[in-house]
Amino acid sequence: MPDTTVDSTSPAPLTLLGLGAMGAALARTWLAAGHPLTVWNRSPGRTAELAAAGARVAATAAEAVAASPLVVTCLLDDASVREALADADLGGRDMVDLTTSTPAESRSRAAWASGRGARFLDGGIMAVPPMIGVPEAGGYVFYSGSREVFDAHREVLAVPAATRYVGADPGLAALQDVALLSAMTAMFAGARHAAALVAEAGIDQKAFGALVAEWLTAMAPSTAAYAGGPAPEDPTSAAVAEAGDAALLRTAREQGVDTALLIASSGAMEGV
Repeated sequence: MPDTTVDSTSPAPLTLLGLGAMGAALARTWLAAGHPLTVWNRSPGRTAELAAAGARVAATAAEAVAASPLVVTCLLDDASVREALADADLGGRDMVDLTTSTPAESRSRAAWASGRGARFLDGGIMAVPPMIGVPEAGGYVFYSGSREVFDAHREVLAVPAATRYVGADPGLAALQDVALLSAMTAMFAGARHAAALVAEAGIDQKAFGALVAEWLTAMAPSTAAYAGGPAPEDPTSAAVAEAGDAALLRTAREQGVDTALLIASSGAMEGV
């Protein structure tokens, strides 16, 4: 096992497994901050740029794990993490997994890592690659699991994006990550639905897109009520709301747009 003693005055070394768009963005920010970085990717061709920037490229995931006391994974899914680390010696390592997963998968992976001798911290990235390393972009990462691991590596983890520790339960980061992604997915689906409604009406699509963004921004503060925040005053009666929902359905049918999204989004529309 390598010497894991780190000079506190020098940027801490770490290993990163996975160099997709997000992994590569993470790698670039750690390298730019001066952290000695060992990388591994299933497709070796993706390592050339990072090697030129100073990263050490490991031939295998096991070799990469052996190089650093802190191992960060940013892979496709839970199965990819287990496969990549199948032959690695995790004993004495701190593992931070930034792979998108379900809460149950994160808890299972924490137990799996512990059984292999590693301390585990799960992470949910609330950012897209261009936001990584750009503090003003507002991106951050949820972390849950070992508080000791989070505290030990807080400064390293804060280099790519802000950090939010949300609890000892390893599944909490994944739960909040997926919950917010679910809200985003529904928002984008709604925007696509709106665009489909006007697509054949001769309306300037770019101008209408700006109206959608403006409207959603204005409505955004009201969404807090769905998560236990203060409910905004709504003078709309139940009858008026139901009639409005029905009009949304009728308009979609008139315009030849699928109504599944509308039906799923409002119980008031069921049976209309």
